[in-house]
Amino acid sequence: MKQKDAHLKRVIVDFKKLTPEILAMLVDKYPDGYDDDNIITFKNAKNELVEAVEVTTEDTKYLVKVSTKLSVTMENYDEDDYEDYDNDDPEAIQDPDLEPGEEDDEDLD
Repeated sequence: MKQKDAHLKRVIVDFKKLTPEILAMLVDKYPDGYDDDNIITFKNAKNELVEAVEVTTEDTKYLVKVSTKLSVTMENYDEDDYEDYDNDDPEAIQDPDLEPGEEDDEDLD
């Protein structure tokens, strides 16, 4: 049986490549943040285990890698912070200030 979203392009996004558009979709879909039930796990091309949350547009399924930076950025989201940037500009999303001792579980590339 064919999946209903099989025609969608799949894009894996880590925090460094996150754009205001994708961040806004995440905050829209998960207004109270995501939890373990929202996280999907898969192996990437390097056979590494990846945890991500999913947002979908008309033609693309974005799998956004979960991390402490992503959680904090979603919690503090304010669309006015990004009004001077293009929706597809990954430079717009700045690393959040993490509390001392707060580890980020994002993969280092």
